Amino acid sequence: MNLKKKRHPATWVPTLYFSEGLPFVATSTVSVLMYKSLGLGDAKIALFTTLIMWPWTLKPLWGPLLEMFKTKKHFVVATQFIGGVVFGLLALSLQLSGFFQYSLALFAIIAFNFATHDIAADGVYINTLSSGEQAKYVGWQGAFYNIAKVFSQGALVYLAGKLEVRIGIVEAWMTVMGVFGGMMILLGFYHLRILPSGGSSERVHSVHEAFSVFRDVLKTFFQKKNVLWGLAFIILFRSAEGQLTKIVPLFMRAARDSGGLGLSTADIGIAYGVFGAASYVLGSLAGGYFVSRRSLRSSILILCIMFNVPDAVYAILAYMQPEHFSLICGAIVIEWFGYGFGFVGIILFMMQQIAPGKYKMAHYAFATAIMNLGFMMPSMISGFVSDFLGYKHFFLWVMGATIPSFFVAWFVPSRKWNASLDIHRDTAPSQQ
Repeated sequence: MNLKKKRHPATWVPTLYFSEGLPFVATSTVSVLMYKSLGLGDAKIALFTTLIMWPWTLKPLWGPLLEMFKTKKHFVVATQFIGGVVFGLLALSLQLSGFFQYSLALFAIIAFNFATHDIAADGVYINTLSSGEQAKYVGWQGAFYNIAKVFSQGALVYLAGKLEVRIGIVEAWMTVMGVFGGMMILLGFYHLRILPSGGSSERVHSVHEAFSVFRDVLKTFFQKKNVLWGLAFIILFRSAEGQLTKIVPLFMRAARDSGGLGLSTADIGIAYGVFGAASYVLGSLAGGYFVSRRSLRSSILILCIMFNVPDAVYAILAYMQPEHFSLICGAIVIEWFGYGFGFVGIILFMMQQIAPGKYKMAHYAFATAIMNLGFMMPSMISGFVSDFLGYKHFFLWVMGATIPSFFVAWFVPSRKWNASLDIHRDTAPSQQ
């Protein structure tokens, strides 16, 4: 038997989802702070840094092609190496006179590459672990995905802030983007040795057959019971967060006389990298254990409340504009703990309510793509809404935007989960 199949999930689940989170956050959030430091306006930043995220929403369109060749591990490792190189090219592009256009194009390539990576990575997780193991490690999955998030917009943003003062803004961000690239290459070497295969793709042998599979994936997805309720849930659960994500770092950086908090890039790095990181990990682990002791059905409304209600701290910060850094960090602790706790809900819902069936990997990828759509559409216009309303009223608007998520969390039907479904899937071919 292949020894790699015996690797304990603790040796690869954390690094696999750290490698998912790192490029996503670099593209969606760290890019926002980078372009802010490089002098671009809020509306332009919010619009274009959301547009380059579209591959994560469109990834089901080419997902079936991954069924044609090699293993899931092959695509994970290959995209990590390719992504590392493109991050290096991105770093070099920042010194050019047309850096904005060049860097956006390279971010788009990064997004396509790592959207492909995520399909394969989730395939490894779903195909390798049983339903019990999925529930057991979902807290770790979410924790390390978001450790990558807080590491990226924490430690690396802090590094950028310090380097901006010492070596210049452009050079600082060149260094940080180079670090992203180097880390992805190192993760590629690690996963080349450690990662399980996630199953082969021997059942699809042509492009025509791949798209036949895609049509069947699409058909069976929409034939699932209560699928419209499920779609409403995964679209609306993160819609308010989608509006916050682009604006919060801009709000923190904005001058106090413009309604912001006037923090430096390094201050934001500390707030996220130390306080945000610790509180998110605790929240994510607590959420995972909370659901494991109950059921997803009985936990989902509580998870939704924990995910959305702490967003109110930004409205409070906008109105109070506290000068004490400790108060700002305390607010971030509250929001990130709730975010980590509640995020478990959307992940388990997609795994246990949407993915089960004939094409679990493809249906999970389809569900995450739709979730990203619900996240991205509000993000695209958030800069314009914030400019129109101002930070104070914008954050109140976001609190009102959380109401639909409570509605669907209360009313969404749930299918009964049982171990026999998982036994059937684990003995089925890898395309399922």
